[in-house]
Amino acid sequence: MKPKILLFDLFGTLVDVGGVADECERVFPGHGEQLSRVWRDKQLKYTWLRTLMGRYENFERITQHALVAACNDLRLHPDDALKEDLPAAFERLKPFPEVPTALASLASDGFHLGVLSNGTRQQASAVLAQSAFGVPILIFSADDVRLYKPAPGVYAFGVQQVQAEVGEVLFVSANAWDVAGARAFGLSCAWLDRARGSFEELDVTPTIVAHDLDDLVHELRQREA
Repeated sequence: MKPKILLFDLFGTLVDVGGVADECERVFPGHGEQLSRVWRDKQLKYTWLRTLMGRYENFERITQHALVAACNDLRLHPDDALKEDLPAAFERLKPFPEVPTALASLASDGFHLGVLSNGTRQQASAVLAQSAFGVPILIFSADDVRLYKPAPGVYAFGVQQVQAEVGEVLFVSANAWDVAGARAFGLSCAWLDRARGSFEELDVTPTIVAHDLDDLVHELRQREA
């Protein structure tokens, strides 16, 4: 089927999680890059572990817990206020440069757009509001099913919410593990290979490989030609 709906991952796909390093550097000079990297690794790891353990916490709480764990690993000592305030950095992330115009192009080409995120609706809404993309974007959160990607139930929830056939949805993510999960579920997927890397060895492959969202716009238009 021709895709009618594009469902996007949010963090690392539409907005640059690298921006967290700047906030970390502000409060822990000399440690920003390392702290942000360890924090993000633990954030993702905790979503996977909690899903496997059956001990759900929403993404906001996981982000706080991951920050504390990362600081412990690096022998840094945030105070209680910082433990509460610094995670909000994920709500202030900026979009990748090409994203606003590319989303406008996709909308003008007739695609319906949505976000399927591990983040809460509040987090996703805050990010999209400050990004001011200027096109309608539906928000679907893993919080609604109390599971995290790449659990199949999250992708099933996204398809159910847009009231479409699986073949009418194209899932778009820059995270290879996320694409692998969506492909294993049965969705067509575009992998935004921003880092020019290699895909995971998980017995699935992306439907489309693009280097950024502009490249994806070009690829989808070529397929229509």
